[in-house]
Amino acid sequence: GILKMCMGNGIGFSFDDHVSLDTIFEKKYGAFILELSGDEHVGISLGHTDKRQGIAWCGESVSLEKLTALYENKLEKVYPATVAGKQEIPVLSAEKKELVRPKASIATPRVLIPVFPGTNCEYDSLRAVERAGLKGEILVLNNLSAQGVANSVERFAKALKNSQIVFIPGGFSGGDEPDGSGKFITAFFRNGAIKDGIADLMENRDGLMLGICNGFQALIKLGLVPYGKITDPSADAPTLTYNTIGRHQSRLVRTRIASNNSPWLMETNVGDVYTVPISHGEGRFLCSNEVLKNLIANGQVATQYVDLNGNPTDDILFNPNGSVAAIEGILSPDGRILGKMGHSERIGDGLYQNVPGTYEMGLFTSAKKYFG
Repeated sequence: GILKMCMGNGIGFSFDDHVSLDTIFEKKYGAFILELSGDEHVGISLGHTDKRQGIAWCGESVSLEKLTALYENKLEKVYPATVAGKQEIPVLSAEKKELVRPKASIATPRVLIPVFPGTNCEYDSLRAVERAGLKGEILVLNNLSAQGVANSVERFAKALKNSQIVFIPGGFSGGDEPDGSGKFITAFFRNGAIKDGIADLMENRDGLMLGICNGFQALIKLGLVPYGKITDPSADAPTLTYNTIGRHQSRLVRTRIASNNSPWLMETNVGDVYTVPISHGEGRFLCSNEVLKNLIANGQVATQYVDLNGNPTDDILFNPNGSVAAIEGILSPDGRILGKMGHSERIGDGLYQNVPGTYEMGLFTSAKKYFG
């Protein structure tokens, strides 16, 4: 436990002289290791943190660098976890555009949150939108039978007419079914009634759409990002595919705002850096050089993965999936549709206390202001 605390925070530790090796290594099921700032009389003192960048006991010390290498490389040949950065990635900064505004203001915009088999972020999403003053509605969709799917289409189409925002949350739709995650979601949205309803929302009612993680995968496979409408599948379209290490990644990453030309990003400035949790196995953004040039020229690259110095990178320590140009999120041409991998809805009081950073991007308060 102390080893992990030291490695995770980059601090050293010196055991007290009275602490024996037997005490250090004996099993203590259900025990807690507490780091306290004073001399509170709680439990048994084990030692003190320090700046030596190592762990010391009875006059002997081992460097954190050596310990970390031993710890992390044990299974590296079996399950590779490191992918060295290979190229310099440009810092993208889009020029500010005048945002599209809705024709009529709405005091409390309604957010429709569809729940597909495998979705697991609906409650986080609902809390995030309602915390911002929006009205959220979770709609569970049924695919157990043909009639269940038909009923789900009817219920969703009806709810869509009374909503101003569609938020496709994260999860593992269909267990991240073969040939790409989000396949069932995209099939659902290609239904005639749903497709027409989405077109009406975006083209006639000034609506917004957001897709996070699994939702981003669905948006990009539908063409809603980067094209702004549901399109037929194309070999030239960008995609999201398996992480470069071939496995799920779950960690905190840092993302830099490359373009705030979106109602979702009104409270951000280009260059702002936000810390965001990620949890995905297929988050690697890929596209052709021509598509990438167009996205950059149109200011549609919303966010990039960056290192501790704020520089975009393909280093797996900071770019967890190996996305081209370190892209974490993209926009539709007018910015009203945003797709991103990071779970910006997974924030709240008491979370991430030991990892400094700015977590609140203001996505949902920005969406409310857009309709205000």
